Amino acid sequence: MRRALPPLRALLGAARPPRPPAPRGQGMRGPPAGRSGHSAPRVLPSFGFLFDIDGVLVRGRTPIPAARAAFGKLVNPQGQFLVPVVFVTNAGNCLRQKKAEQLSHLLGVPISQEQVMMSHSPLRMFKRYHKKCVLVSGQGPLLDIARDLGFCQPITIDTLREKRPLLDAVDHDRRPNVLSPSAVELPKIEAVVLFGEPVRWETSLQLIIDVLLTSGYPGNPYGQESYPHIPVLACNMDLMWVAEAQSPRFGHGTFMVCLENIYKKITGRDLKYEALMGKPSRLTYQYAEHLIRAQALQRSWEQPIQTLYAVGDNVMTDVYGANLYNRYLQQSCPRARLQAKAAAGTAPAQLPQHIQHIQPGLGWDSELAPAAAARCRSVLVCTGVYDPPSEGAVPSRDSVAENVFHGHRDFSFDPALVEPDHIVPDVDAAVDLVFQLENFAPR
Repeated sequence: MRRALPPLRALLGAARPPRPPAPRGQGMRGPPAGRSGHSAPRVLPSFGFLFDIDGVLVRGRTPIPAARAAFGKLVNPQGQFLVPVVFVTNAGNCLRQKKAEQLSHLLGVPISQEQVMMSHSPLRMFKRYHKKCVLVSGQGPLLDIARDLGFCQPITIDTLREKRPLLDAVDHDRRPNVLSPSAVELPKIEAVVLFGEPVRWETSLQLIIDVLLTSGYPGNPYGQESYPHIPVLACNMDLMWVAEAQSPRFGHGTFMVCLENIYKKITGRDLKYEALMGKPSRLTYQYAEHLIRAQALQRSWEQPIQTLYAVGDNVMTDVYGANLYNRYLQQSCPRARLQAKAAAGTAPAQLPQHIQHIQPGLGWDSELAPAAAARCRSVLVCTGVYDPPSEGAVPSRDSVAENVFHGHRDFSFDPALVEPDHIVPDVDAAVDLVFQLENFAPR
């Protein structure tokens, strides 16, 4: 039974009555079913950690004090991890090697790029688009990121603006002095990839709409035949995130809300996504499990990874995503686990074609082994977006749950998916809790 979130109780109560809490010591549940609290401690892991970064390990560029203490418990004196660990962030504005270097400095332990999963990491599997000309939106070293993922012909918003200067007209000071159409030829843009929130939203919104309404030929007149529009692949659906400010800041999810509503206002139709990735997408968690199992294989840990612990600060992304993946594991994966076991857990197999928000036949399914974990547990920390003392007054019971759902448009609200399995003060307490639940005592 999950511990209820007091500030969310009215939200949850609008859909169903709250469940009575189960007896537990100091707010933590006892050992998982089937495990005795008096059994011999485990020395090899049968579990792995999925750590969020912003709000769990850092706030903006400021380290959270509990982070170093937590990771001191996760490595041996030689700096080797005692359990599989993957950092699953919805950030997408840098290469994973850069993020690994930042984390190594922050945590005081060596982190490899294979342990880092950016929101855009699953794009490596979308090989169908790698040789096509794609428009990329976001900030940071976009071309480096796109090419590292396998894209051969990325074009940025800035480049498109340079080649089609008449399209960006909101900022009068940036309008071209010579108002003549550009004669520069551009290849047809065959897909749009949204890596993260851009800097100049008005420019990105305008040019992306232009690409969608001209079937990839921005600068041409808008056409009625441009629906369904060219594919859009989006990473990072976070409506808000935490930095040094006292309140959460706009995230890429807010930019996506703007894009979706502008497109619908102009066309009367819904913007469609070929794929949504980043938390809470199930694809993201399945890819993260793949990285966890790769670590265990590399370390020759023969104990199967049965449980994933997702530690995060955001109810609508970290908790929702972990619980959604847990539901998938419970409902859809017994057959997949049998297939993986029969193949000794090493042979790639086709994923079920009913994966949410992913269209079948994109050619990525053979890149990933089937899910094999038995469960995914959500652990909510109070150092980021979720901060009980500052959440304010409890909403009235008459409020409609849908009105406060901060998740993406294409994810339906389910009260059960925003209830964390555990709530702890910080990431250090999360590590202690998991070691206790798993009866884990590394040598």
